Amino acid sequence: MKSLLDKYGPIRGRFLFLLLVSMSAYHLYSAGFGLLPTEIHHAIHLTFALVAVYIAFPLMGRPSWIDWAMAFLAGGVSGYIALFHDVIAQRGAMVQPYEIVLGVLMIVTVLEAGRRVAGRVLPFLGILFLIYALWGRYAPGVFMHRGFSLNRVIQQMYLTTEGIYGVAVGVSATYVFVFILFGSFLAAGGGVRLFNDLSMALAGSAPGGPAKVAVLASALLGTISGSSVGNVATTGAMTIPMMKRVGYEGRFAGAVEACASTGGQLMPPIMGAGAFVMTQFLGIPYLEIAKAAILPALLYYGAVLSNVHFRAKKKDLAGVDREEIPNTGDVLLRDGHLLLPIVVIIVMLFKNYTPLAAAFWGTVTVVLSASIRSHTRMSLGEILDAMADGAYNALSVAVACGVVGIVVGVATLTALGMTVSVNIMDLAGGSLFLTLVVAMVACLVMGMGLPTTANYIVTSTVIAPALMKLGVLPLAAHMFVFYFGIMADITPPVCLASFTAAGIAKSDPLRTGFTATSIGVVAYILPFAFVYDPIFLLRGEGVGFLPVFAVAVLGVIGMASAIQGWAIDNIGTCSRVVSFLAGLVAFYPDDRARYVAASVILVVWGINGFKLFLKRDILAS
Repeated sequence: MKSLLDKYGPIRGRFLFLLLVSMSAYHLYSAGFGLLPTEIHHAIHLTFALVAVYIAFPLMGRPSWIDWAMAFLAGGVSGYIALFHDVIAQRGAMVQPYEIVLGVLMIVTVLEAGRRVAGRVLPFLGILFLIYALWGRYAPGVFMHRGFSLNRVIQQMYLTTEGIYGVAVGVSATYVFVFILFGSFLAAGGGVRLFNDLSMALAGSAPGGPAKVAVLASALLGTISGSSVGNVATTGAMTIPMMKRVGYEGRFAGAVEACASTGGQLMPPIMGAGAFVMTQFLGIPYLEIAKAAILPALLYYGAVLSNVHFRAKKKDLAGVDREEIPNTGDVLLRDGHLLLPIVVIIVMLFKNYTPLAAAFWGTVTVVLSASIRSHTRMSLGEILDAMADGAYNALSVAVACGVVGIVVGVATLTALGMTVSVNIMDLAGGSLFLTLVVAMVACLVMGMGLPTTANYIVTSTVIAPALMKLGVLPLAAHMFVFYFGIMADITPPVCLASFTAAGIAKSDPLRTGFTATSIGVVAYILPFAFVYDPIFLLRGEGVGFLPVFAVAVLGVIGMASAIQGWAIDNIGTCSRVVSFLAGLVAFYPDDRARYVAASVILVVWGINGFKLFLKRDILAS
């Protein structure tokens, strides 16, 4: 509570603290003892979020009566759905005149709340879609439609589960919130310290150790946090100064942290709640999605670690001093019990319990396991603070999903998804590769202004159908848009994770972004690879994936060595170009081409190793 009191003052701070704790208490109770009817649950979730946003994010620097009035208004118009859902459902299509007014006010409050927490891009997108729904008859070409009346649009947005209270808010209310809350409890119990210390113990002494610590710690935290920017701010405050201290340039240190933090959402088991959203959209078990994500995630982090290692060898960078590195056994003895909640979640998910139940019992296990040791034991005040922090961290996602509900609602009402799919295919001339390129650009552009979960919901609604129409497996199509939505966080010109890391590293933001793009380049290749060859998503029998994976690992190493200019020793421009191209071909969906590429990479390393041997032999003689 103290942090809220310091930031917001005694009255507003206490009110906000009580509101946030109540929000978390409601969601914990719902997760553990059963949800209310869908529409009511979604409405309660968004009502809490809207009121909290107007109190926590004032219009000006200081809160005014306008903010309190907007909070009251948002609570009233959103709470109306929760209170009178049964009456609305019984009336069916009959809409009362005052409900049109309430619906307009609801849209205004959601858009303004979205502007306060997510910037202008997302609300602008919502307004653009509303204009399209109302005046579609003026849209150009194939985008033209007859247009819908204000009453029909308001009904879709406000009084059904296909608008503001639809699947996007449902994802936030049912999956995202409880996992953010779990992460907050784990952090309060000492989980961040455990991840950092364990990563330091495992990799700190290696060449360029701090960068490898950043990769491991950020991967561990990122899979739970679901926020690239938040992850950078949490782990980067420790790892970026350490990287700079051993000799990494600020630009490179920031880029490594941005890549590592962003990739956490690609790493099972939790994938920043993305896997659970995909489960709902595709109607397949969580286990299938987690399994499909394993190889791409390993290849991504293999690429980041390879870049870090080769950079360290090229620059002759040492690891952290031995006296600064904790002993692995001591770390596990002191804080290892905090791994138990993660084990509980993984086991429950693999036993086909719902994500909601897994998150609930994982959170309960955090409190119980933290109680084992006095230094991690949480007092009542710390538990309440964790509840408030978790709810506060979830506000931006909840409100963003409310705005995304407008986008999805209009897309459903106007069949825009079908229209966009047809146009993407026409633009690409029916070519799968060109369609994928267009889809990639669209996902990256939309990802620049949307939180990851919100971006995935939009792109899976509007873009993924185009890929599936060309025969792409539904899982591969959804993973494709999911990947590129996430990679927007490190892709210039608007790369929020890279910009955040650059702020900590005191480096040029755009140069940091371009460096992050080069380090994480494999993430721009993998989606194409698993679309053309689903074996990368483990869609096959037995261990047939192993040769493909082994060659892909060599491809990752080849590209990383080309980017950093090191393969056993420094390599020239020609070898770098050959190595990078061979790395690309290693992902080509043809076995002969793959094996030739792997051989080329091995030859480059062999030749360079032989040159180094001769050089040393000459120097020795």
